[in-house]
Amino acid sequence: MLRSLRYSVLHALLIGLWPLSALAVSAQDSAPVLRIQGSNTIGAQLGPALVDGLLAEQGFSAIEKQPLANANEVRIRGRTRTGQLLHVDVAAHGSSTGFTALKAGNTDLAASSRPIKDTEANDLRALGDLKSHDAEHVIAIDGVAVILHPANPVRELSIVQLAKIFSGDIQDWQQLGGPPGPIKVYARDQQSGTYDTFHELVLAKSGKSLTTGALRFESSEQLSDEVSQDRQAIGFIGLPYVRRARAVAIIDGESRPMLPTVGLIATEDYPLSRRLYFYLPPQSTQRWAQELVRFTQSAAGQAIVAANGFVSQTVQAVKIRANPDMPAQYQALARDSERLSVNFRFARGSASLDNKAKMDVQRVVDYLRDHDKLNQRVTLAGFGDAKDDSARARLLSRLRALAVRRELVKNQVILRDVLGFGDVMPVASNDADEGRIKNRRVEVWVE
Repeated sequence: MLRSLRYSVLHALLIGLWPLSALAVSAQDSAPVLRIQGSNTIGAQLGPALVDGLLAEQGFSAIEKQPLANANEVRIRGRTRTGQLLHVDVAAHGSSTGFTALKAGNTDLAASSRPIKDTEANDLRALGDLKSHDAEHVIAIDGVAVILHPANPVRELSIVQLAKIFSGDIQDWQQLGGPPGPIKVYARDQQSGTYDTFHELVLAKSGKSLTTGALRFESSEQLSDEVSQDRQAIGFIGLPYVRRARAVAIIDGESRPMLPTVGLIATEDYPLSRRLYFYLPPQSTQRWAQELVRFTQSAAGQAIVAANGFVSQTVQAVKIRANPDMPAQYQALARDSERLSVNFRFARGSASLDNKAKMDVQRVVDYLRDHDKLNQRVTLAGFGDAKDDSARARLLSRLRALAVRRELVKNQVILRDVLGFGDVMPVASNDADEGRIKNRRVEVWVE
C-alpha cells in the first residue's frame, strides 16, 4: 500500500496534477520552523508582527496570519524565494505557559511580560541559566495602565489606593472623590504576565490579594472594551490596549503623579512600567529562534515594537523642563542639556548592570557616535534609594554612575561629568525591593 501511495504521488508530479507547493504545505503544516508560547500581551499582536518583519527581512513573500482552532493562537505563513511554504506558530495563553512549554519541549521561545521567577529558572536549569545575558532578552518596554470609563472624573490614584480598590477594601467611587456608586473590578486571568506584574507591583506590596469579585479576562482587548463601556469599572491592561478607555496617573510613595506616557515608560520611571521578554535557552541551536531574537533587537525590530503601541528601546534625546523642586545641579542639567530616553539599572543585590543595561550601553554609544557626542558631551547622573545617611546615599549613587562610566569609556566615550544626587527625586516607594531597584538608576544627559 505504501509503495502504491509513493507511485501515485510520483505519477501525479510527473503529469503535473499535484503541484510541488501542495507537498510543501502538507509537510510544513505539521512542522513549524519556529514555535512561540507565552504572554498574551506579546503574542496577541507584537509577537506575530515581529515574525512577519523577520520573514520579510529574509525575503519571504505572500506572508499572512491565520487564526488556529484554539483561541489566542495564530500561524504566520510565508513563501521562500524558492517557493517553499513555511510557518511559525504563536500561542498566547499567559507568560507562565511559555515556561511550562519550554520544559515540555513544546516551544522554542518563551514570551513573557514579566521576569522569569526563581522557581521557574530552577525548574528549567537543565536548559541552562535562563536568567543569563544569553537567555534573557528584553524586547520592549510596556506600561501597565490603570483604566477607567472615559466619563469617570478620578484623575490620579496612589499604589496604596489601588491595592485597596483591587482587594475590595475600597468599594465605592465616592471614597476616591468620584460620584457615589459601587466599584466594579476587572482583571486579567491567573496565567497572565500582566496580572503577575500588577499583583507584584500593587497588591503584594500591601499584603493584599485580588478580590474574589473581580471579573477575569484572558483577552486584553476584551477587558479594555468592557471597561470603556462600564461607568463603574476599573481595570489594568498593557499600554497598547487602553483603546477607548482612559488611563489615570499613578503615584508611588513620594513620587509625582505619572501617566503612562512613552517617555516615562522608556526610562522605566512610570511606577507600573515593565519589561517584555523573549527567553531562549542558552544551549539552543534553533536558528529561527536565534534570528528572531536578533531581529527584535535591531532598529527594524524596534520600529515594529513602536508601531504596535509598545515603547521601543531606541535611544532618543528629550528636553526636560527645570522646576524649583529639582536640586540646583539638576536644574542646570535640564537647562543646558537633553536627557536620553534610557536609564541604566542594576541586577538585584548587585553593583553590576542588569541584562537590559548591558544592551543599552551599545545603544547609547551608537547614539553618541551618530550625533558626534563622544567627546566630553555626556554627563551621568546617579540616583539611589533612601539611606539613613544622605552623604552615603550620594556616594552610592555616584558609584553607580561610575560603573556606567567604565562601560562607556571602553567604547571611546569621554565624559564631561559624573554626578551623584543620592536619594532625591524618587520614582518609586522605598518600602519594597522593587521600588528601591527602580530608584537606583543612572540617567544620561547630553549637550
